[in-house]
Amino acid sequence: MVDKGQSKRSRFAIDLTPLKKYPDFRNLWASGLITYLGSMITYVAVPFQIKELTNSYIAVGLSGVIEIVPLILFGLYGGVLADYVDRKKMVWATEFASLTLVAILLVNSFLPNPHLVLIYVVIGFFAAVNGLQRPSADAILPRLVGHADLPAASALMSLRWQVGVIIGPTIGGILISTFSISVGYIADIATFLISLALLARVRNVPASPEAEKPSLAGLLQGVRYAFNRQDLLGTYLIDLAAMFFAMPTALIPFWADQLGKPWALGFLYAAGTVGSIAVTLTSGWTKHYPFHGRAVIWAALGWGAAIALAGTFHSLIFVLLFLALAGAADMVSALFRGNIWNQTIPDEFRGRLAGIELLSYSVGPLAGQMRAASMAAVTSLNFSVTFGGVLCILSVAILALFLPKFRKYDVETNEFAVQMRKIRAESEISPESASDLEK
Repeated sequence: MVDKGQSKRSRFAIDLTPLKKYPDFRNLWASGLITYLGSMITYVAVPFQIKELTNSYIAVGLSGVIEIVPLILFGLYGGVLADYVDRKKMVWATEFASLTLVAILLVNSFLPNPHLVLIYVVIGFFAAVNGLQRPSADAILPRLVGHADLPAASALMSLRWQVGVIIGPTIGGILISTFSISVGYIADIATFLISLALLARVRNVPASPEAEKPSLAGLLQGVRYAFNRQDLLGTYLIDLAAMFFAMPTALIPFWADQLGKPWALGFLYAAGTVGSIAVTLTSGWTKHYPFHGRAVIWAALGWGAAIALAGTFHSLIFVLLFLALAGAADMVSALFRGNIWNQTIPDEFRGRLAGIELLSYSVGPLAGQMRAASMAAVTSLNFSVTFGGVLCILSVAILALFLPKFRKYDVETNEFAVQMRKIRAESEISPESASDLEK
């Protein structure tokens, strides 16, 4: 007899089935986990090195500005490439390119006077490589995992990123403070080598027979496809609105000082990720909830409400609590947006739309930080945070009103979801058969 408590726990616990069932997904997941840990070390090392070289806030902030244009251009181009080339090979090649870039930073760090301009150039190339890689890395998932297991696989992919975000900077801080910046770069290079070895074990994922050569016309075709589907358009617009109006990251260093707790800076940065991990670890329920559009809308409203409430308190405990709740709401949105993308987009469009998705969840936060900082400069930090949360709620509510197809999206009845289930059911083969074919 099955224990009811155990059954209830299993319904909410994160589903590990894809890791057990699909060897290729397991290697891809492990590769990403290792490389995220290393990349977060460099994420800490680069701004620290710039600070050491210049002692300038502007010089450190410039590193983020440099990323925007390469990310947009190469993110869109990477999406077109992801529909034409072997996605596994693209991920492997861009991992190797990233390793090369870290090696350049390492050599530069050994110089008596490291070159600041070279660091900026490498940062720009990092953004370009990331733009090329992410569409293929996102689009590869439906080709490695069965259709029914995509929600669980998406949650696991989010988990590896969250673990990297929390543990990587911690390791990086210890290595840099105890040893040197160069040791941090060496550690990142070591993780890239492990990542490349694991990726080599993933089977090739060639383009579909219908794939066309990369072109501007092909990119525009993907854009038209996305904008002609209101259910996809809703995922982009809702997240853009939420991030633009209620992204307070740029204010966190000032927030810690205002709270009189400068030592809590790291806690303020980590609070959102802690909330998102809590959702990921209890994400089993998401595969049983069919109303994905409604889930994204309510999650975006929850994000805005939590941010607004965080701005009304002057207590560190309550600020951390509401930031964690905001992170939890954002992860609910991310999981269901990912489900819509992975379960309804045809494979021949998956790469191009992954490029659009990259921009939707990257540009919003970058622009949102500018919005938050500008408003705080002319009003106050708390007003900027709270008013931003209120604007988020209003904008999401208005968008939901004008996007009825997205609001009513049901994975069981949506025409694109039904169509993709049929296509995948006819074409899917077992993980064991896939491995045999590769042999």
